[in-house]
Amino acid sequence: MPTTLRYTAPLAAAALAIALTACGSTKPGTSAANPGGSSPAAAAGGTLTVGDVAPFSGPDAALGPTYLASCYGATSAINAAGGVLGHKLACKSVDTRGDPADAVPAVNQMFATTSSLALVIGCTSDEAASVVPIINAHKMTAFCMTGQSEFDHVHYPYFYRLVPPDLEESYAMVQIAKDLHYKRIALAFGNDIGSQTFVQPAIAALKKAGITLTTSQTLDLNATTFRTEAEAIIQSRPDAIMTEALGSADPTLFSEIKQLGKKVIPVIGTSAAISPAFFKSAAAAVGAGPFTANFHADNLVTETSGPAYQAFSSALLSQQGKVPGVTGNFTTYLSAPGGVHLYDGINLAALAMLMAKSTSSAAYGPDILKIGDGVPGARVCYSFAQCAPLVKKGTAIRYEGPGGPTIFDSYHDSTGLFQIDTYSPSGKVNVVGSISSAQLRALSG
Repeated sequence: MPTTLRYTAPLAAAALAIALTACGSTKPGTSAANPGGSSPAAAAGGTLTVGDVAPFSGPDAALGPTYLASCYGATSAINAAGGVLGHKLACKSVDTRGDPADAVPAVNQMFATTSSLALVIGCTSDEAASVVPIINAHKMTAFCMTGQSEFDHVHYPYFYRLVPPDLEESYAMVQIAKDLHYKRIALAFGNDIGSQTFVQPAIAALKKAGITLTTSQTLDLNATTFRTEAEAIIQSRPDAIMTEALGSADPTLFSEIKQLGKKVIPVIGTSAAISPAFFKSAAAAVGAGPFTANFHADNLVTETSGPAYQAFSSALLSQQGKVPGVTGNFTTYLSAPGGVHLYDGINLAALAMLMAKSTSSAAYGPDILKIGDGVPGARVCYSFAQCAPLVKKGTAIRYEGPGGPTIFDSYHDSTGLFQIDTYSPSGKVNVVGSISSAQLRALSG
């Protein structure tokens, strides 16, 4: 989940971000489109905008289109079911370039020019520490794809997260190494904020598991060659490489390791590696057969059958060929964390708007928890089309999407269990195992 420097003081980041917002002619929490300082209710019959705040350019450019595919799928299904309070929904790309310095003005511009904004999705680890305080100051609901541990213990009222902290993913990767009986592990993580958050938890978990760390390499995501890092990894003689380096970095590293070492070293990736773009580039780098025979990744457990999955897959696949910037095997998005959990976030927000009878985040935000976690006697439903009529009748519901049931804590985090994924040579994602909470706890602290 996607700058070696990591934001470790979220309150300082909040102060900086809000100060940057204040550099314009409006005060924090306001904009030219929204001078009152809270998310506006959309005009009757107008279009509601879902802002996809994520990298669409730069080394992590694959993330934005991945989330956009989810947004297109969810909003198309919502619109087909009648929309929300007389409104249709549309998706808007907001390119952060994967850099906090670029993300802040991009988000400020989004608020200044988008009066119909009703929800934000995306906000990856690359930019979350910078933009979440701004989004929160505007009282705008955001479902973010950041694993940074800062958000485990700082409460932002409009922030929601359906993905785990990066440290838990680090433990999951180490558990995969244990399951595969690897004794020697090399680390190779990108120099972006999101990737670097895995490193120290992984080192600690490897030590606790009794697995030798052979080398830890940091990959500059703007570099075009990693020959030095590849040589260091080969010379350290690992059984496998644990990695997250987005863009072309990992595939380039894999190719150079194969060229120098004459073989493919097994790889354990994060859930970010479960995407069409990653598979396509990695398979091209070393060959689909050798890559898939030596690859495992952790991923959150998601449903692969049943009514929630059927609604999700139908909605997402209906948008194949329609999403800007999306190429490759579209079915892979059915297992991508962004594809699953942001779809659920959009549905939760849309249903909360119906329950609150308002498109203002300040009004509908509290109902996200009611719909996600349910209340005693709530009726379980699995899609917007199924849930919306019940909400309109005043029936208490619990939405359960393809990401499974939610259990939000006081920081609006809801994370599930992990599964172990591989690819087939055609790019199909296969679930080959699971990782329990007890196993994660055994590798922590």
